[in-house]
Amino acid sequence: MLHAPEPEPDHRIDMYVEATMDLNDLIMRHPMQPPEGREKNLALIVDKATNRYFPAYEKVLKDHGQDYLVGNQFSRADVQVLETILMMEEMKPDILAKYMSEQI
Repeated sequence: MLHAPEPEPDHRIDMYVEATMDLNDLIMRHPMQPPEGREKNLALIVDKATNRYFPAYEKVLKDHGQDYLVGNQFSRADVQVLETILMMEEMKPDILAKYMSEQI
């Protein structure tokens, strides 16, 4: 399900996709930063991912007890978050360490 048949879940899918795309924009611009600013830029991206975005997605998943961000089916929101997680892991391989240790 890329989009939901009802308006309410569809709005939530769009909300998660748009929010995640904001983080993706920061990630995609990182290689174009001047060399002297890359470390600071990476720290900003990691901070936003670990203190704002990832905790929000984790809370949503825990609150409704499903395996997906919206409802009980894979949606565009899940695809967007997965893509972002993979890009973040390329930039900082241990970025999910906190979340992995909580599940073990």
